[in-house]
Amino acid sequence: MTLPHSDLLKLKRWNTPTIYNGWEQITKSDIAVDAFNLEETRDFMPQMGPMVGYAVTLIVEPSNHNHKAITNAWNEYRRYVSEQPGPKIVVIQDLDKPRVIGSFWGEVNSNAHRALGCVGTITDGAIRDLDEMTNAGFKAIARRLCVGHAHVTPVRWGCEVEVFGRVVHPGQLIHADKHGFMVIPVEDQDALLDAAIFMDGNECNTVIAAARDPSIAGQAETLEKLAHAGAAFRRAAQEKFDRTGEW
Repeated sequence: MTLPHSDLLKLKRWNTPTIYNGWEQITKSDIAVDAFNLEETRDFMPQMGPMVGYAVTLIVEPSNHNHKAITNAWNEYRRYVSEQPGPKIVVIQDLDKPRVIGSFWGEVNSNAHRALGCVGTITDGAIRDLDEMTNAGFKAIARRLCVGHAHVTPVRWGCEVEVFGRVVHPGQLIHADKHGFMVIPVEDQDALLDAAIFMDGNECNTVIAAARDPSIAGQAETLEKLAHAGAAFRRAAQEKFDRTGEW
């Protein structure tokens, strides 16, 4: 299942915490443990803003030179990537973690994957050629930088992977930025955009408006207005989603 491209562009306008705020109103998942990364990530191109796309998955192990014996791995892996619907985010599990020593990513692979319809990567391994990857318009969320590629080659692809404590399956919708990433359950995709937009507006109409009200005379009035605004926020969420929301 894929969303209209226009919806993906609209989702990309919001940061990932805003997407989470909408998602928690519509999901049956556990909002304390499901769908988001459980380990800290690093966004090496925060100036590029969020990325949105469908997961294509890969496993690598740069320390192991025996994987070089896999016949035609690069061509078969690239064919797999080319056949998936876009926009795509390449999600890579590095089996060397936590002793990451080599990078799948650099100037060449970022440009090649951009040509195949990929907008970025989430890898619990390393990246290199940071400036060149940025110039290619290829966003990277990774564990760290490194200088070499070691013995990197595609090992397995189109399979379940685990990155930053989150299991990802091929084709899942991902929203990611400098805060981390979310892997959206299929059953939540259709209602996600409307929910995120509504909850952002709900904040602006209630709790943020109260906090920034220039007419407030003192702390007592501030506390009163914040209490009323929180109640209004909860009522709006209750009426829309039959849930109360954060405040």
